[in-house]
Amino acid sequence: MKVLSVASEFYPLIKTGGLADVTGSLPKALTAHGIETRTLLPGYPAVISAIGKRRRAAELDLLGHSASLISTQVDANALYVLELPELYDRPGGPYLDETGADFPDNSARFAVLSLAGARIVGGAVPGWRPDLVHTHDWQSALTSVYMRHGMDSAVPSVLTIHNLAFQGQFPLQGLPELGLPPEAYTIDCLEYYGDVSFLKGGIQTADMLTTVSPTYAREILSEGLGMGMEGVLRARRRSLRGIVNGIDTDVWSPEQDPHLICGFCPETLARRGLNRRYLTNRLGLPDGDGPIFSVVSRLTWQKGIDLVIACVPHIVDGEGRLIVCGQGDHDYEERLHEMARLYPNHVAVSIGYDEALAHRIHGGTDFIVQPSRFEPCGLTQLYALRYGAVPIVARTGGLSETIIDANDAAMAAGAATGIQFHPTTADELCHAIDRAMALFRQPDRMTRLQVQGMKTNFSWETSALQYASLYEELTGSLCPARPWHGQKAG
Repeated sequence: MKVLSVASEFYPLIKTGGLADVTGSLPKALTAHGIETRTLLPGYPAVISAIGKRRRAAELDLLGHSASLISTQVDANALYVLELPELYDRPGGPYLDETGADFPDNSARFAVLSLAGARIVGGAVPGWRPDLVHTHDWQSALTSVYMRHGMDSAVPSVLTIHNLAFQGQFPLQGLPELGLPPEAYTIDCLEYYGDVSFLKGGIQTADMLTTVSPTYAREILSEGLGMGMEGVLRARRRSLRGIVNGIDTDVWSPEQDPHLICGFCPETLARRGLNRRYLTNRLGLPDGDGPIFSVVSRLTWQKGIDLVIACVPHIVDGEGRLIVCGQGDHDYEERLHEMARLYPNHVAVSIGYDEALAHRIHGGTDFIVQPSRFEPCGLTQLYALRYGAVPIVARTGGLSETIIDANDAAMAAGAATGIQFHPTTADELCHAIDRAMALFRQPDRMTRLQVQGMKTNFSWETSALQYASLYEELTGSLCPARPWHGQKAG
């Protein structure tokens, strides 16, 4: 089976969060099921500079832009890179400029990416056509819109919603730039409260919808977590499935990780202390006997960073230390820096995404804190388990599914893997931190919990099988694609 994945991020080339980890690791896992995946990516500077041997697969005219489609290989992954300097060759990140503001032409940048995906489906690359298209989040959700409204394509499509909070909503005035026929601009497709939503268009036109945990698949049907899309999603609930993300156990391997000073496994857990000492020295924190808490996250309200900040004095009073690595809202960044100035022996803050530091934090801190107000799946807690860092998580979404609370019964049964708390408030997070500190003072229980976490299996093995079965269902016509008729797009 041939699958085209269309994505805005792909590890190890370009990453702002878990989306890149999924799009970079799922294709490798699917090869065991006879599925060949090629991933279409924008030609950001980081991507263009990282790829080596390449060939020009096609020249495309996309909404008035002339683009080259580059075919290349990164490790075991086959890629198509959309080389279009006027849209992608610029400083900043994939979506934001150097000041942290959205690029004003993001609608054009990702409409072009989606249209390129649809053109590949239509045969733009000689000798290769996909049997199925898998799109990810709003940035590539227009692919199925172009397929249905512009090409009358019967190739099935899957849209994975990694985070419903990001919907690709743009002003109605930009509609003509998308090159779609008028029937696409209705409440049954792109129209969304007087604006245009790329994600809504994808939800309405993809043959199957997935999200990254069964719990989140239920939560997004509710008014509280549906983010305004709950009505649209309820109408398509029969086509919505939750599949928990896996992790790449080659990239995230505490025994072989090149970023760690000392590799370790459950049988050699004592060696983990060398990584702990190196990490604190590297970040300028003094040695101490108390627990080390950490946050590796986007610094946003969704992730509960305000709750972490509120709990800093509580951590300090308990002789704990806190390490934060991430970037996000400027106000949170400044408040965290202020905490580091107030408590220089207890708090270290690294603003920006640092892959090597993220690995070292997982391999050297005692607890990783995730007080998310909502969390579709979460990968940080899965990396934490594998590296022997005990997760402290809010009971929501994928966090509630992947972490088993260390209550007495679960500990006695050898099933516990972390600490859950609910509701998501600063008081409850402080209570969870108290539980963690008490656990830390009981080395035997702490070690047992770490080992239990390290032995859990969150590889892609089970989840890849679920995706493979879904693909087979769609391409086997058990869930036939809905034909759409319209004039040619773009």
